[in-house]
Amino acid sequence: MTLIFDIGNTNIKSALFEGDKILYTWRISTDLKRTGDEYFSLLRPLFRDAEIDFTEIKTVILSTVVPGLIGPFFIVAQHINHKKPILIDADIYDKLPLHVPETAVHEIGTDLYCDALEAWSRYKAPCIIADFGTALSFTAVDQKGNIAGVAIAPGIRTAFNSLFNNAAQIPAIPLDIPDTSLGKNTVVAVQSGIVLGYKGLVEGLVNQMKKDMEKECGCKASDIQVIATGGLNSMLSPITNAFDHVDKDLTLYGMKRIAETLS
Repeated sequence: MTLIFDIGNTNIKSALFEGDKILYTWRISTDLKRTGDEYFSLLRPLFRDAEIDFTEIKTVILSTVVPGLIGPFFIVAQHINHKKPILIDADIYDKLPLHVPETAVHEIGTDLYCDALEAWSRYKAPCIIADFGTALSFTAVDQKGNIAGVAIAPGIRTAFNSLFNNAAQIPAIPLDIPDTSLGKNTVVAVQSGIVLGYKGLVEGLVNQMKKDMEKECGCKASDIQVIATGGLNSMLSPITNAFDHVDKDLTLYGMKRIAETLS
């Protein structure tokens, strides 16, 4: 079995694979102040409740956009199977089939690389991956398997939290899809501005990226596959036709693919 840790700015998602099947997933909050032992103490009861035998975990793989948590999760891995985990970072990109421009090797987030690798490996076509997390990131891959570029905007929840924290008269509200853009009260007005506003952002940016990929990479816009991933994609997927595919676990499958390629 393979155990994966995808460490983001807000949450740490872990998943246990048996073959190509995800058996379990867990999510805990990211906290730079926690030690490796503290993280293991949080994870251990989750693993125990799932009746996981640590001796069956052959590989632990780690991706993080929070460098300060690399050390703590090396300790977590040692507790689990007494081995160093596979760390996804710029040093391994040259061993993988997806090419990163030299200028971006040390800048692209490992989560975005995993997204792009999995999408390219699945569809063998130029693609744009929209990853809905703390940031809303769009990663473009050309028809030759090169990362063509990235666009980054504040995530949906990040934008809402900023509005809520900085506007005294904006209440905490559920970010549901409104029936109309014409808000007659504060709740619907904010839902319209955030949810429908981000619908417009996503559709506009995907269309612009397709045009730029045609111009700069020679891709045909009709060939470009658009894949949505990340937990918050469900907020927009029902109201847009921008996505050809939706897979909230794309990053995890990309990490699993890397583990298999390097083993």
